[in-house]
Amino acid sequence: MWEWSLLFVAAFFAGALNAVAGGGSFLTLPALVLAGIPPVAANATGTAALLPGYIASAWALRHEIKGIQHFSIKLLILTSLVGGVIGACLLLWTPSAVFDVLIPWLLLAATLLFILAPRLVSKRRVGPVGPAITMLTIWVVAIYGGYFNGGLGILLLAVFGVLGVGSLHVANCLKNVVSALLTAIAVVVYIAGGLIYWPQAIWMMAAGTFGGYVGARASRHVPVRYLRWGIVTIGLLMTMFFFMRHAG
Repeated sequence: MWEWSLLFVAAFFAGALNAVAGGGSFLTLPALVLAGIPPVAANATGTAALLPGYIASAWALRHEIKGIQHFSIKLLILTSLVGGVIGACLLLWTPSAVFDVLIPWLLLAATLLFILAPRLVSKRRVGPVGPAITMLTIWVVAIYGGYFNGGLGILLLAVFGVLGVGSLHVANCLKNVVSALLTAIAVVVYIAGGLIYWPQAIWMMAAGTFGGYVGARASRHVPVRYLRWGIVTIGLLMTMFFFMRHAG
């Protein structure tokens, strides 16, 4: 039962973190690997477990999306879906042993994104960017998100800022839409490839939903900077753990 307890606790705190600052995959992926699930399947199962949170965030801001003028929403949807499929297929074709070696490097990259987040998100480009460059950039990020979800939200916020979205609120709306779309289509590919461990995924969905509610309520009392550095600490600890796991 310790494995199920571990998954519940990891998903609960992952949901809480995602509700206020992101970084839930720092907990779900290591927990699933420690519970004995193969690395590729652990990544896919953890992503599926966090999907309801992405959908809820996008749904909550659905009315704001209609007023966005920066991008063609239809083209944004298509680009996100295509990128998510490609990233998910790449994960599907990655041997589990290879992905196991990649895990600490992916966690390290996601942790660095969180460390650099304030500087990245604050950057704004003056003047519009052409639609081809815009969609190519989002497509590349969507591929990353379909392959590995860690730090996706921060990366998207930074990308939209650099692409000329001056309002952080608008960038957050776009981030929620792209995250939900590419994650949803990636999970469909994971299901087709038989990567999802459903008992664990459903158990973690319930825990993550509960954690998301608690996290959203608690966020009123905890400064975001403390949460961010807590996430960075978790990311560094998980990165070190997986590097030492391979060294041993």
